[in-house]
Amino acid sequence: MSFEQMWRDLAPVGRSQRSGGYHRSPFGSAERECAAWFEEECARRSLALTRDGNGNLVAWWRPDASVDGGVVTGSHLDSVADGGAYDGPLGVLSALAAVDLLRERSFVPVKPIGIAAFVEEEGSRFGVACLGSRLMTGALDPQRAAELTDGEGVFLPDAMSQAGLDPELGRSDLLDGVDCFVELHVEQGRELARHQDAPIGVGSAIWPHSRSRFDFTGEANHAGTTGMEERHDPMLTYAMTALAANKQARLAGARATFGRVDVRPNATNAVPSHVTAWLDARSETEGGLAAMTQDITRMATERAARDGTRVSVTEESLSGAVRFDPELASRIAARQDGTSRPVIATMAGHDAGVLAAAGIPAAMLFVRNPTGVSHSPEEFAEMADCQAGVVALADTLQRLAS
Repeated sequence: MSFEQMWRDLAPVGRSQRSGGYHRSPFGSAERECAAWFEEECARRSLALTRDGNGNLVAWWRPDASVDGGVVTGSHLDSVADGGAYDGPLGVLSALAAVDLLRERSFVPVKPIGIAAFVEEEGSRFGVACLGSRLMTGALDPQRAAELTDGEGVFLPDAMSQAGLDPELGRSDLLDGVDCFVELHVEQGRELARHQDAPIGVGSAIWPHSRSRFDFTGEANHAGTTGMEERHDPMLTYAMTALAANKQARLAGARATFGRVDVRPNATNAVPSHVTAWLDARSETEGGLAAMTQDITRMATERAARDGTRVSVTEESLSGAVRFDPELASRIAARQDGTSRPVIATMAGHDAGVLAAAGIPAAMLFVRNPTGVSHSPEEFAEMADCQAGVVALADTLQRLAS
């Protein structure tokens, strides 16, 4: 089956008729439909499917004469709320299409080739990015994971059970002994389009990344009868903290985003009693990330003292800087004509980064995104560039599995 046909088949799943964006929440109906589609496509190709108790899947192409080890590619199938079509699924579809292309070339791998589909990469439901790969590699404590809840108060194991899975959270042997992992992903920026004008790039590094929950507590009161000078308004403290985060990130050449907010009692005519906001922070270095987060926390605390409110900050996740294997990146970047693909860093987190941190040699291929927009219905890649990505991935797998 062609890449284009697979893309058409998967495109309607979880798509909003109103916005055109995707709602493929982890362990929800749309994401489970995507996972079932993946299993069907693997069966169509006679790939041996393996799974772990965290919900991750790896399908193997293992010719009879293949040796131990293996080369794995793939990505994830979940999305952020109202996200784009390419972030995650592009890597899974491209992996299937690359195997098809290798078979068309009559290539027989010496090392097994695996295609992975990781769960809850975005952290959109349970708040921890790359949850599936973190659990699989032992980077996340299974007890802590078992206590994670979504916005409706559903615990992670219960959500998995409701989706028909048998949860057994914790480190698994799904990728034990593999030689390397290569993830193809849509570029979440415009480096290739702006400076390189190239359809495919190779990853060099991932910026460190943290997520923190800010709890602002004040005093609920009537919006009409409470004088401005009499208020203890946590929304005001939050608003000034968001402005401070924006300023600190700009000064540091970093990234700081409050993209999720919960307000109580959430009434138009009431001063709030509590505001919870989640900060996504990223910087080129771990020291820069820590310094920026500390500055934002300090400024929030100082503002709370002036507003007569309180603030507490809880770090929910921290991903250190990732430097992809330079030798592997160099091999992937090299073209057959003697030229090289551009090598670029990314500010977005990926399962490849989690695997690299766990000691598995990892690399990334990026497909050009002409708009640079991601985590949005406007996320886009030209079909010709996607096809070029399939060829680049197939060439890479052929080189690494020979």
